[in-house]
Amino acid sequence: MELSSSLVLVLVLAVLMLVWWKGKASGFYLPPGPLALPLIGNLLIMDKRAPFKSFMQWSKTYGPVMTVYLGPQRMVVLVGYDAVKEALVDQAEDFSSRAPIPFPNRVVKGYGTSNLSFSLHYMFAGLLISNGDRWRQLRRFTLTTLRDFGMGRKRMERWIQEESRHLLKSFEETKSTPVDPIFFLSRAVSNVICSLVFGQRFDYEDKNFLGLLQILSRLLRFGSSPWGQLYNIFPRLMEHLSWSHHTILRKIDDIHTFILNKVKEHEQNLDFHDPKDFIDCFLIRLTQEKNNPDTEFHKNNLMATALNLFIAGTETTSTTLRYALMLLIKHPHIQEQMQREIDRVIGQNRFPTMDDRKSLPFTDAVIHEVQRYLDIVPLNVPHYAMKDITFRGYVIPKGTVIIPMLHSVLRDEGQWETPWTFNPEHFLDANGNFKKNPAFLPFSAGKRSCVGESLARMELFLFIVSLLQKFSFSSPKGPDGVDTSPELSSFANMPRLYQLIASPR
Repeated sequence: MELSSSLVLVLVLAVLMLVWWKGKASGFYLPPGPLALPLIGNLLIMDKRAPFKSFMQWSKTYGPVMTVYLGPQRMVVLVGYDAVKEALVDQAEDFSSRAPIPFPNRVVKGYGTSNLSFSLHYMFAGLLISNGDRWRQLRRFTLTTLRDFGMGRKRMERWIQEESRHLLKSFEETKSTPVDPIFFLSRAVSNVICSLVFGQRFDYEDKNFLGLLQILSRLLRFGSSPWGQLYNIFPRLMEHLSWSHHTILRKIDDIHTFILNKVKEHEQNLDFHDPKDFIDCFLIRLTQEKNNPDTEFHKNNLMATALNLFIAGTETTSTTLRYALMLLIKHPHIQEQMQREIDRVIGQNRFPTMDDRKSLPFTDAVIHEVQRYLDIVPLNVPHYAMKDITFRGYVIPKGTVIIPMLHSVLRDEGQWETPWTFNPEHFLDANGNFKKNPAFLPFSAGKRSCVGESLARMELFLFIVSLLQKFSFSSPKGPDGVDTSPELSSFANMPRLYQLIASPR
């Protein structure tokens, strides 16, 4: 009996090995990479808390285009500005597809999807993870609609200025006592995207609103943790393990329910001649195409796209703001120089506008350097080979996940004078004027670059300048007590929790 069981085990392992090596052999022109083990790939030699560090180290041996395996999943990693730009811009059409990553797909589908009735056909709904004609239609519609509602224009500027008033008031109420800024900032940023998508802002004391922001924060932290990596590599296994990640994933449905209720409210109050927000515009288009069997304007894509905008429009910008204040506390001389420039150009009484940016070169340089140094999505959102792709003499087979690594661009030693230090001089010329750098790609590049880039740029500038007009920020521990190294560094670089003191000027 023992011999029989052992024989079966050996045969099973032999079959698995055969499948593995057959899969590897099919990629004869694959880029080089570290030796991978069957089933687990390169996991044993990879930095679990910060995979991009391993990729950077391996690229010194295997070059800017290399193959790695996370579990059984084959990945091609692109390292450095030249390789990333060549793929995303010069060969944009080949590299424009999004990878079917399990965790984002779970967020879109929901934990228990009974209330949404998601079918398999709509599994990759929404803007973030869709491909092909669905993605093209949704991206075009989303960009047009957001621009119509003021993204990058004066209308949006007024919304951000109004939200700045509420943010400043909330810091005033702290009366210079130490506070964690995380929800001060996320409430303000989220209200801007809520105005665009849902047509309303929420009171800072609204418990349901605060609950949703807490869920978003927990989801991003989970996705950036080693557990989030395991979920993406072995999703079926993680679904069956009774660990704490299920508690977090169940909370996804609270966000789905919130958005579903907002859609229902909009359906009841829809004015076809006067759309108020993104949902109104989508519902009008949905009605116009109701007789088109191939339409992409249906409830599933509305729900998923609204979810994409709500999550991305809240977490990435608010996290960047939180990191900006941390860095200014760590470097008080930079904070003071920004305040002197702001006082000289704007003063402390009127709200800043985007027209002021050209007159605030040092402030603009610091904000850009915050984004470069934070490097919020170090691996980028993964791309995908929908067909065999020829790139730099290699063949990337269909079904390969592609990582155009933004960390390697924002830390490219050939593009930045001091890539590993926080240095606003990266964006200033010899005369102190702002200068651009083509390797500044925190929003990625090409066809899959962030649709909310212009909105995020406006928010970062207007919120930061407004805050520095009215407050000086410090730490109860002093500058030396501030640790700016990320707490988590998988999908996103997550700043450590910290407290600050907002002292009125």
